[in-house]
Amino acid sequence: MTITALDHPVRPSDPTPSPPPYRITTARVLRSEWHKLRSLRSSWITLGSASALVLAVGVAMGATYTSGGGDSDIDTVVLVLYGSLLGTLCTVVLGILVTAGEYSSGLIRATLTAVPRRLPVLWAKTAIFTATVLVVVLTTNLVTFVVAQVLLRDTDQAASLTDPGVFGAIVGNCAGVTLLSLIALGLGALIRSVPGTIGAYIGGVMVLPEILSMLPYEAVRSAVQYFPAQAAGALGSATPLPGEAPVGGALSALFLWAGTALGAAALLLRRRDA
Repeated sequence: MTITALDHPVRPSDPTPSPPPYRITTARVLRSEWHKLRSLRSSWITLGSASALVLAVGVAMGATYTSGGGDSDIDTVVLVLYGSLLGTLCTVVLGILVTAGEYSSGLIRATLTAVPRRLPVLWAKTAIFTATVLVVVLTTNLVTFVVAQVLLRDTDQAASLTDPGVFGAIVGNCAGVTLLSLIALGLGALIRSVPGTIGAYIGGVMVLPEILSMLPYEAVRSAVQYFPAQAAGALGSATPLPGEAPVGGALSALFLWAGTALGAAALLLRRRDA
């Protein structure tokens, strides 16, 4: 006997599978982290402060500089972007707030509940933060250099973006600031406390190398050149600086420091409760 579909009719009461309400995708996690970053007023205040400080110091340097003065031997890019020392503090604080700030507010529980695999959250934070800081810092550096050079055009510090090493130094300064900020982001995910992470960054990145450099050991001084802050400083000069690490070595060291901080954060994120 032939069995047809009519012998086994589908009853209206038979359950039918329904599609899941949502699917966790990389694009959605990235979009979520972007919304978090741009919706916080503190993000724009911090980034705006970083840009304003770099621009203000650059304009001040250009307006007050005189040929043959005490700054005549300073690299042009270093002189114009001297405000990056202050601007970096702002982007570092923002990196800490992106991770440790979410733990302090308790929002991280909702985030990890929505993305239970956890690691995509850290990678999305890293990607969004890196792209944002790169764009803001590079734009600020270019604007600051151009504006400052208008004031320096009749001095011995006059330069253009097409001069040898100038554009590379501007991009190198941007890379150094971004990688230092990524180290702070990784430390924030490790320590999970905004004050604790700020203290660890100041002590480990800013103070410790200065103390070590005072020791009377040449090997220690050579190693200090590859500490984060010192390596970042070597990237922002159009001409090689005496006593600084080479650009390739400094950049590799910064990538290693940032990768170590983020790798340790990823490892503990999988093992610790939120």
